[in-house]
Amino acid sequence: MLDRPPAFFIADSLGLDFLNSIATPYDVEIDWLDGGSGLVAWLAQADLAPAHALKALTERAAPGKLDEAAAQARALREWFRGFVRAHMGRPLASEALRELGPLNALLKDDEAFRQIAARQDGEGGPFEIKTARLWRTPQSLLAPIAEALARCVCDEDFASIRACEGHRCTLIFADRTGKRRRRWCRMAMCGNRAKQAAHRHRLKAGR
Repeated sequence: MLDRPPAFFIADSLGLDFLNSIATPYDVEIDWLDGGSGLVAWLAQADLAPAHALKALTERAAPGKLDEAAAQARALREWFRGFVRAHMGRPLASEALRELGPLNALLKDDEAFRQIAARQDGEGGPFEIKTARLWRTPQSLLAPIAEALARCVCDEDFASIRACEGHRCTLIFADRTGKRRRRWCRMAMCGNRAKQAAHRHRLKAGR
């Protein structure tokens, strides 16, 4: 879909934003990972892979291989959606570890390594340790996604993960509001729709 909007990054967690790479924002389902080019574009928007690596992989990938990686990403997304929905709304228990085999298998295949590089932030000494990654095959595009999912599992308070209450909305987010009262993916979208629907209901009830 050439005229689709940019992917949503509203969850305050890249792992949850990955789940939101398929959504129904305007009553029509959009899958930003519908093919290899979609996967590459989503990774670029998420800043999960350097532009030079995405460009090189796109140029040298054999026909159909990027699409295969996108299909694997979609399968990973739906597996992780099941995990999140099974555990969201309450603290994640240690027993959940036995369900994380598929994710740990992906992390095991990651070709990440560390290097000393020139410091970019201007703080401290001239060097810093940075994580780099070998990008040998289209399947390596799954590695930064797996890392984002792992960080979600380890760092997020699952008790604060919410599903948007909007009609037909499928977006999920981490509620970081002070009193944990966030109800909508975005107030400008589902929140306003709900307010308008409530207003119409009050008008109808008053007639």
